[in-house]
Amino acid sequence: MIKTYFFKHSEDTMYHDVDLSSLDLLLADQKNLLWIDLYDCSVQELTYIGKVFDFHPLALEDCLQESPRAKVDHYEDYSFFVFHAMKYNEEAEDDEITSIELDVFLGPNYVVTIHPTALYAVGEVARVCLKKPEMMNRGPDYLLYNLVDKLVDDYFPIVERLGERIDELEDEMYVHPAQEITEEVMALKRSIILLRKVVIPQRRILANVNNRYSFSVSDENRPYYYDLVEHLDRIIDASDAYRDLVNGSINTYYSVVSSRTNEILMVLTVISTIMMPLTFITGLYGMNVHIPGQDNPSYFWYLALGCLTLIVTMLATFRRKKWI
Repeated sequence: MIKTYFFKHSEDTMYHDVDLSSLDLLLADQKNLLWIDLYDCSVQELTYIGKVFDFHPLALEDCLQESPRAKVDHYEDYSFFVFHAMKYNEEAEDDEITSIELDVFLGPNYVVTIHPTALYAVGEVARVCLKKPEMMNRGPDYLLYNLVDKLVDDYFPIVERLGERIDELEDEMYVHPAQEITEEVMALKRSIILLRKVVIPQRRILANVNNRYSFSVSDENRPYYYDLVEHLDRIIDASDAYRDLVNGSINTYYSVVSSRTNEILMVLTVISTIMMPLTFITGLYGMNVHIPGQDNPSYFWYLALGCLTLIVTMLATFRRKKWI
């Protein structure tokens, strides 16, 4: 499906579903801005847009294939970007976080976005553009900022939920079986890895150490990109902290399990140690030979009292030495 949004600067008016056959006329004024959005599009539709704008075949090939990392490629009069939205499904059997690719062609006064399914972030920007043409009046780099900013805004609920799950994990590790805790830890680790895999390359595209951009951004729009990079930094910092917390939680859990195991072994060792002399005594007096004093009617009670005295003495000794 192809949707078009055209801002005509001379009239300060937005138009929807314009005719692309008059593309040269639409883009004749450098202050105009054309945004073409393709989602769930066919190869024929993508090929048509590629011919209209004379996009490079390699860029079109990237649109047809899923790219695992964000990137930017520069061509003669436009730049090609790959960004990723994220979808979170905590009940998923495999990966809880899945990425949805958003391909963007950024030209002097046009933007082309391509994505396999409808994206909430793109739809929200389109609705705002139709109601407030001001978003289209600040150049294609400002429109690109708004698209990426909406994608990043959708990351924050995912980050917050991961933080909540880590807090829940720290509480549950004392009551849940080892298998459930291990499965939860592995799921969180996979989610955090994918989050970082999506966010870190996107930050590298939008800014580098000397705050110079790898694509053209007007001076008035640069503060917005600074803010966007700051948001990505917050997400990266949170993912670093979550990764450390998950690793620390699993180490703590194994320490708790080991401590419980040691306590159980200590109790079993005490029981075994106490039973050893009792087993020897009962075995000795159970032999088929004559034992002195066994004809005494109080023989059993003397033997029982001796065993009880032995148990009390051993427990007192263990307690005094702080073994138990």
